[in-house]
Amino acid sequence: MVFSSLIFLFLFLPVTILIYYVSPMKLRNAILLVVSLIFYAWGEPLYIFIMIFSTVFDYFNGLLIDKYRHRKLIARAVFIGSMAGSMGILGFFKYADFVVVNINQLFHMNIQAADLPLPVGISFYTFQTMSYVVDVYLDKVPVQRNIISFGAYVTMFPQLVAGPIVKYDDIAGQLVSRKVSLDRFGEGAGLFSRGLAKKVLLANNIGLLWTSVKATPIEELSLLSAWLGITAFTLQIYFDFSGYSDMARGLGKMFGFDFMDNFRYPYISKSVTEFWRRWHISLGSWFREYVYIPLGGNRSGLMKQLRNLLVVWFLTGLWHGASWNFIVWGLYFGFFVLIEKLFLLQSLGRRPAIVCHVYTLLVVMIGWVLFEMEHLASAWRFIGVMFGFGGQGIVDQQALYDLSTNVVLFVVLAICATPLPKKMLTCIMGKWRTAGVITVPLIYFLFMVLSTAYLVNETYNPFLYFRF
Repeated sequence: MVFSSLIFLFLFLPVTILIYYVSPMKLRNAILLVVSLIFYAWGEPLYIFIMIFSTVFDYFNGLLIDKYRHRKLIARAVFIGSMAGSMGILGFFKYADFVVVNINQLFHMNIQAADLPLPVGISFYTFQTMSYVVDVYLDKVPVQRNIISFGAYVTMFPQLVAGPIVKYDDIAGQLVSRKVSLDRFGEGAGLFSRGLAKKVLLANNIGLLWTSVKATPIEELSLLSAWLGITAFTLQIYFDFSGYSDMARGLGKMFGFDFMDNFRYPYISKSVTEFWRRWHISLGSWFREYVYIPLGGNRSGLMKQLRNLLVVWFLTGLWHGASWNFIVWGLYFGFFVLIEKLFLLQSLGRRPAIVCHVYTLLVVMIGWVLFEMEHLASAWRFIGVMFGFGGQGIVDQQALYDLSTNVVLFVVLAICATPLPKKMLTCIMGKWRTAGVITVPLIYFLFMVLSTAYLVNETYNPFLYFRF
């Protein structure tokens, strides 16, 4: 089940809200746990046992670490066992086939791959349980003794499928006591409707263009078609993922939780380093806190700092998927972050903002080719067409048609990828508060109506980060 589906919008969510708000406060974590398990089991009833096992496994690991905190060998053994168990589950379902395929190719063997479907959200909830055990082991957070509260944290459906990755420390207090009010519910509903519109009205519509370009044999693409296609994907993945994150944060507020903002207008960045401070913020924060800093961060000299950066970016790529294109994608961005840290950031600081912006978008868009293509060979060929090597020349009739029919949508998307729409809403509320009280809810209501109409009439409704 995804948020941008009619069954979620008009069945699951209203029933959940009704049950949640008519129940006493002391039962609400239990209700969240139950409805979250139902949400997860809707499409994958068998894999719910993996989530339950991960939850119970690390709940008891936390208790054991706390119990034997003063017997360091035992606590460390439990900690290592917890990390090995969590990574083992994630590795088996996400990376086992990748390892088998590469062993077969390297050693000319014929080991049979399991070919199991990837459990939805496993990368997200595994990172959450791991961060909890790490923080308990380091005595950063008190152990959670209520398994219902811990289960609600791990399985919470608003951020289960695509994040943001929520560290236990961020919501530990909210699991015990959280503020629920009509204003917060309204704020959450507005944020949810805005995210739904980004996903359904913007991402889905521009995604149709990328789907068409991607389906065209690479040798039949013109240079303009290739650039239109990757520009479409660049916008699609942002509005798809950030829209889903906004919906998650909105749902969180509706149930009394505050989740971190996962996107801060990444396409206005003037460096790759800045881009990754604005894109998928919760993932970057997780790797910084649990990988980069424990490796030594920037405390042990330049060479070790560069090593730590490359390790983080290798793991970032691998986290996104079990294929070489994701690994190369991660290392590709790691290379640019590395050279910016060494000298390029200083040079960019002396350049006009537009030059920095174009450089950043160019690097990011080439990176998205590596990210989206299933095979590295296809990615290299597509990038070649983007720069005039191969393909059907500079422009063709199909490219001109795609441009003319999508130019208005491109302009709307470009504007919406900046803070301008939010500033306009803030201005309305600031200068014409009375009018804004009426206008802003009407805008959000219109978002819901238009999004629902789209979902009723269209069948194209992918969610790009669903596979991670």
